[in-house]
Amino acid sequence: MTVDALTDVAGLRVGHATRTGDGWLTGTTVVLAPEGGAVAAVDVRGGGPGTKETDALDPRNLVQKVEAVVLTGGSAYGLDSASGVMAWLEEHGRGVRVGPEPAHVVPVVPAACVFDLGRGGDFKARPDAAVGRAAVEAAAASEPGAPVVEGCVGAGTGATIGPLKGGIGTASTVLESGITVGALVVCNAVGSVSEPTTGALYGELAQGRVDLPAPEVHEAARLRLAEAAARGGRPPLNTTLAVVATDADLTKSQAQKLAGTAHDGIARAVRPVHLLNDGDTVFALATGARPLAPTGPLALNEMLAAGADLVTRAIVRAVRAAVPVDGPGGSWPSYEELYGGR
Repeated sequence: MTVDALTDVAGLRVGHATRTGDGWLTGTTVVLAPEGGAVAAVDVRGGGPGTKETDALDPRNLVQKVEAVVLTGGSAYGLDSASGVMAWLEEHGRGVRVGPEPAHVVPVVPAACVFDLGRGGDFKARPDAAVGRAAVEAAAASEPGAPVVEGCVGAGTGATIGPLKGGIGTASTVLESGITVGALVVCNAVGSVSEPTTGALYGELAQGRVDLPAPEVHEAARLRLAEAAARGGRPPLNTTLAVVATDADLTKSQAQKLAGTAHDGIARAVRPVHLLNDGDTVFALATGARPLAPTGPLALNEMLAAGADLVTRAIVRAVRAAVPVDGPGGSWPSYEELYGGR
């Protein structure tokens, strides 16, 4: 049984730590790999990235597998949440072995952040090591194949898309080859997710949706968003993050190609994308449970196409799962509030 989430890739677990109220509107999300790790790669396209340990994922470098990936709010400050994840992994003996004892490990924990500083009202309310630890503990405590909570949770808690509320979404598919591919996205974009003349979501148009919002609904939504944007007055410092994963046996180079083509899924759902104020980053994980053979390159191409499609679908789900926020740090309506469900 599948749950249409990243956790359909067997062995992967997802945990959120969410902080709201008293000036907080932020959080951290951890994707925990199976024990022993997963082959990992990354592709960074945004002009303002905030990342940690991404150089280790270069196919030319030593580290082949990672035990976890961290997505976090708090801009560069929030990358401290990865320290809590590292501490937890070290306590469980998980990481790159660097000495004769089983405890002699160094966990390599790639991380990327979104900008949400001050959105809860307190600029200094941002994830730290304790928040990261809470997120990895939540992931470890979850059941295998468990559904993933979407919307304004974890790293998506303070996410926005211009004047619209953003969040976290996820999706998965099983290919004809039997290989599973999944995606999880934190949508916090500078660009827009909706077509300006109709209000339809770009991501749904890309998926073939034809039931456009009624003109009067779109006009009311447009006026509401214009009012929200005028009240905001905040710089467009955002970022969309994604983790695309598969149970296929990929090399680091193949995983990097998967991360790169997955950016196409962001471009289909967010316009414009990869701007100087974005830090758009996609991680790829491969657990290696299923061989690519005998179809080889054909299976890989099928996987690359699926990764991009799933990122688009995950962004749509993030936008539709988001809930409005009206607090000391700002007011952001949600797409569902403005346009209603499908």
